[in-house]
Amino acid sequence: MKWLLYILANALIVALFLYSKLTPHKAKLTGKCQVAFQFFERIFRPMLNLLQKIAKPAQVGSGIAVDMSQVVLLIILLILVKIL
Repeated sequence: MKWLLYILANALIVALFLYSKLTPHKAKLTGKCQVAFQFFERIFRPMLNLLQKIAKPAQVGSGIAVDMSQVVLLIILLILVKIL
């Protein structure tokens, strides 16, 4: 059971990375990629919406901000992997 949770947490880390890279291009996705993206969007969107209330975007330049909710979620997943 512990291995299953470990694999799931690692898969979520990879999925979060891909989700963050594909979000700006989600309208252009097709087929299986679109289905997979929508699946992970249903998982990540509620968590990220909750974390956005806690972790506001960090201004890193003129008109450029980093979504810190994704960073916080990544840290949580990394801690989960370490605990497992």
